Amino acid sequence: MLESALPPNRPAQTPADALQARKASLTNLGRYYPHRKWAFMLSLMLALSLGLSLLFCRGCSILSEDFLVTFGYNFCYTVGLWLANGYPSEWLNRRADWTAQPIRRFLITLAFSLVVSLLVILLVSGSFLVFYHHRPLSDLSVRQFVVPLLITVVISLFMHSRSFLLGWREAAIQTERLQKENAQAQADSLRRQLDPHFLFNSLNALTSLVEENDPARATRFIRQLSQVYRYVLDAQEQEVVTLAEELRFVEAYLFLQRTRLGEGVQVEMPALPAALETLLVPPLAVQLLLENALKHNATSQRDPLQIQVTLDAAARTLTVRNQRRPRRLPEGESTGLGLQNLGARYAFLTKQTVQVAQTETEFCVTLPLLELQ
Repeated sequence: MLESALPPNRPAQTPADALQARKASLTNLGRYYPHRKWAFMLSLMLALSLGLSLLFCRGCSILSEDFLVTFGYNFCYTVGLWLANGYPSEWLNRRADWTAQPIRRFLITLAFSLVVSLLVILLVSGSFLVFYHHRPLSDLSVRQFVVPLLITVVISLFMHSRSFLLGWREAAIQTERLQKENAQAQADSLRRQLDPHFLFNSLNALTSLVEENDPARATRFIRQLSQVYRYVLDAQEQEVVTLAEELRFVEAYLFLQRTRLGEGVQVEMPALPAALETLLVPPLAVQLLLENALKHNATSQRDPLQIQVTLDAAARTLTVRNQRRPRRLPEGESTGLGLQNLGARYAFLTKQTVQVAQTETEFCVTLPLLELQ
């Protein structure tokens, strides 16, 4: 049974973990083929070969040459077909996803299985014909291929169907787990934005504007604060928003921060070409990176903190980079899970990952921009 909910203190998947999980989902079918259970399968091959030898060589003494040759012939067949249908199927699992095009993948697997099985039959039958019976390969008949191929098709159909159904069930479980982690990440993001520190700082800035008797700026501040909280509340209902919406929200958020910090922070924002307004991001993704930059780095009027947001239209990425001026945070102000939650949300939406790079002087995060297919 699936867990009813994720543990409340469980961190979301990192981008690397999510990518690894996605790769595993493409290859997990190999676990349902029994070819890696060597002791069990060899025992089974021995038993099957013995049974076939007793069936095809009735009345033969177990130690007679005829029985031993028949047993060796059957054992080479069963082991060869087992290996030829096990490892190539696992190789295919790493290159073709069952869930993307199941019928096409099934036909490819079946055709591949028939070809390698035919090669095994040719190798075993030809070897016995030439090296034991001392006859030319031209004496091979079609009848020697029909029964082994039919048996291979039946067993292969059973094994591939079983593997496909078990793998599909596991993929469904992983999808449900990712959905829960995405919901948890969105809830965590919402809680961060409604954090008392942000509201407290905003109200302090608003109080200063009122005391300075600046009604115009105070009115604008209230409107921008309202816009920020409206966006945050609306965002919890959406998996993605347009980049244009996110950047408009970021402008409102930056207005509040500039009002509070003055010239202590300088942010360079990109212009959004009209042709790229269909690009999407998870809601609050860009704002989270700006919030992290402001939270973890010192600002001053004399030497403002520089933050640069750049858009690479060709690569479909958005990069946020800032100077590194680490400052000590009060206890409880930062959970350290912001980027992990963002990575988990991206893992739910796409195979592309959030790229994080840092040097002694700069911290840089690159977000992939999504498009509707």
